Amino acid sequence: MAAGSPRPTSRDVAQAAGVSQAAVSLVLGEKWRGRVAERTAERVREAARELGYRPNLAARNLRLGRTRTVLLVVPALTTEFFAGVYTGAARVAAEHGFGVVLYPSPEGIGPARDPFASARAALDGVIASSMASDALTAIRGDDLPLVMLDSDPAGSTGAVTVNLDIRDGVRQVAEHLLALGHRRFLHLAADIASWTFEVRARELAERVAAVAGTELRTAAAPISIEDALTAAETALSARGPRPTALVCDDDKLAAGAYKAARRLGLRIPEDLSITGLDDLALATAMDPELTTVRLDAELFGERGMEALLAVMDGRTPPQDDIPVELVVRGSTAPPG
Repeated sequence: MAAGSPRPTSRDVAQAAGVSQAAVSLVLGEKWRGRVAERTAERVREAARELGYRPNLAARNLRLGRTRTVLLVVPALTTEFFAGVYTGAARVAAEHGFGVVLYPSPEGIGPARDPFASARAALDGVIASSMASDALTAIRGDDLPLVMLDSDPAGSTGAVTVNLDIRDGVRQVAEHLLALGHRRFLHLAADIASWTFEVRARELAERVAAVAGTELRTAAAPISIEDALTAAETALSARGPRPTALVCDDDKLAAGAYKAARRLGLRIPEDLSITGLDDLALATAMDPELTTVRLDAELFGERGMEALLAVMDGRTPPQDDIPVELVVRGSTAPPG
């Protein structure tokens, strides 16, 4: 269907297939067996595919009095953060008569069994983290309203993106450490191919390079404490002058870095300053407490749901990023 063309209707499908609108409803509603010939049903499906027709599920469900449903697609990692995203999304959804289904299920339970098999019949819209975008493959063809979280606004598959101002968060971290006098940096990067982590790496590199006499190394690790411990210990043991500041993409990575520093006999922050990003409960459980960037996960979820409601209503949601805040605690100090 050409850009700007009106959305095809069931009447268009009926005309293209040479059948009645009632037959189209039966076939696309999977209620045709015994009432419509199989050859006719295939003709209707082919016409719908060629026209790019998708039923208006939100309107249909409203007519039927059904609870409308949104799918929230998140990775099964950094569960505490995405639990907050779910809480915020569900709060706004409930105010508008929607339920929110979470996919995948939290770690330890395993993903729900094939939630996409009946996506056309069951879902009205999708909110998805770019970190879980692989799970979207099965529903991209369903023409469901889609809002992407933490996704490149210039190249997203969604109708709209909702982002935290991660770039500004990394700017705050870099400026804090540079102002303390740090010049040798190690970036403990999340080993995940995702736009949000690309933004972090790029912004940190640019901020550090803008100051003369600085050095930035990078070590990558999956987001787990043990993987971060291994990567940080290896990087901090490498030849050459040791970094004095370790910038982590996530608080879990920072926890692994703490363990690596202690194995190597390094004091935090006297020998090594460490920063995180998220402000999970973990951040204040560590000793010293972690300097990190606070992300408002519940507000993130609320804004994602509000954006999806706007898309469903044909409105344009706000495009501004959600502000983030550096929280300075005991893990950063001037280099010894």
